[in-house]
Amino acid sequence: MTDPAETKSLALHLAGELGFVCAGVAEAGRSPRAGRFRRFLELGYHAHMTYLARAPEARTDPGSLLPGAASVICLAASYAPLDDDGASGHVARYARGRDYHRLLRRRCRKLLAELTAAEPALRGRVCVDTAPILERDLAAAAGLGWIGRNGCLIDRRHGSYLLLAEIIINVPLEPDAPQPSRCGSCRACIDACPTRAIGPDGLVDSRRCVSYLTIEHRGEIPPELRRGCGGWVFGCDVCQQVCPHNRPGRLPPGDVELLGPSELAQATPAEVLKWTQGDWDRLTRGSAARRASWEMFLRNASVAAGNAADPPAPGQGV
Repeated sequence: MTDPAETKSLALHLAGELGFVCAGVAEAGRSPRAGRFRRFLELGYHAHMTYLARAPEARTDPGSLLPGAASVICLAASYAPLDDDGASGHVARYARGRDYHRLLRRRCRKLLAELTAAEPALRGRVCVDTAPILERDLAAAAGLGWIGRNGCLIDRRHGSYLLLAEIIINVPLEPDAPQPSRCGSCRACIDACPTRAIGPDGLVDSRRCVSYLTIEHRGEIPPELRRGCGGWVFGCDVCQQVCPHNRPGRLPPGDVELLGPSELAQATPAEVLKWTQGDWDRLTRGSAARRASWEMFLRNASVAAGNAADPPAPGQGV
């Protein structure tokens, strides 16, 4: 059997070659933040995302996804902007380029295949966003960054424009040390959130979050939250735009395969309102923005156009 230290070294080396800017290892045990997740559910902050409340104990234990799980290789790819292009855009940055689910899953499978070739007894499972595990908790445990007050994973060098992936394996590898939080007394994300969705304890109330409202929420957006949606037609980047760790010019450029601009990213609310279903199909194909239906894009664009016609006064986000 290959020395576990050699397996870890190979995994981290391959991660860098495949375009991941952060990589580390966490134990495949119960999340140390399981209590916070339970509180999140108890408060109803998961809104209509009922899948989050299914088998919550299993969600906090990556071992439930792979028999004999011992370690989790945690990975992050950057979608940091090349410059301050479109800070006032209408589509969240992560959805402006290619669909990260497919892209990162393909990279992870290649990494896992290389590890298995070197260690035939190694078995693993690739997870990219859709598996029932607490990705940010694992990434923080693996030393990829700390979880900020806005709920995002933040790395000292690469900021929070990060997309996460994991490979759960049955080989015990030396875990990495977590990073200390460097948020300090900063409240920039809390104060800038246009719908006041971020609590002082760092828990985000999805029921008020613009990303949830424009991507996951079905039906009408509550009238009292429409002004806070501003000009967004898919997602929201406000809490990341104001984060000091994401200052323009500070971050290394992100992964070119994850970055726009695309025709979708450049669409204004007025243009989206003219979309046919065929336009939606063409412009969202191969993009993570396909999570929101054509009808939802029209709904979001209608709210955004209304906000543009009657913008709130300063400090009147909600």
